[in-house]
Amino acid sequence: MDTDTQKIATRFTDTVNRAPGVKLWLLRPLLTLLATGEPVTLDQLAAQAGRPVDAIREALADMPDTEYDTQGRIIGNGLTHNPTPHRYEANNHTLYAWCAMDTLVFPAIIGHTAQVASPCRATGEPVRLTVTPDGPTNVEPATAVVSVVTPDAPTSVRAAFCNQVHFFASADAAKDWLAEHRDAQVLPVADAHTVGRPIIEQILSGGGTKTDCC
Repeated sequence: MDTDTQKIATRFTDTVNRAPGVKLWLLRPLLTLLATGEPVTLDQLAAQAGRPVDAIREALADMPDTEYDTQGRIIGNGLTHNPTPHRYEANNHTLYAWCAMDTLVFPAIIGHTAQVASPCRATGEPVRLTVTPDGPTNVEPATAVVSVVTPDAPTSVRAAFCNQVHFFASADAAKDWLAEHRDAQVLPVADAHTVGRPIIEQILSGGGTKTDCC
């Protein structure tokens, strides 16, 4: 990791850990269940996380971006059953992600390979890639980049991050968008994955296991 990418990764990791509504200890069990393509009940999530239902309910109360169906079952948090521009196909299930960075980090957290397709935010040109637990491959076009933001005072994780983290067909295609979003920058897809790697490692190592940690 070069020095600039390392600095961005450090800022990104710090910002994610400070963002309201981020419960890293709950993310892996929740994503694992959402990846099955079925709505997730509190009992299922509690069993998957190895926590009491009351602890799960309390955690979810602090996660306002979480999406539910009409029966109160979870259908989205980072990975979602509701359509977004970021199509995420894995294990014969068509799912969606809240942002481009999600598509790069979730395969390692869940432990599967995903086929990702998302339109360039500026031109609408399709960006396609395969993401394995080890990172992205087969990126088309090869010039594709990802926008990254590291706000000093994040609010809602979806508002602070996801609504600003997109795929672009190239750095040139992102110029006009960057001119309107001075706090953002774009990185090649492989570098964007590198920026997300510390969060992946934190989750996989069991970091942030307290229910009030994040």
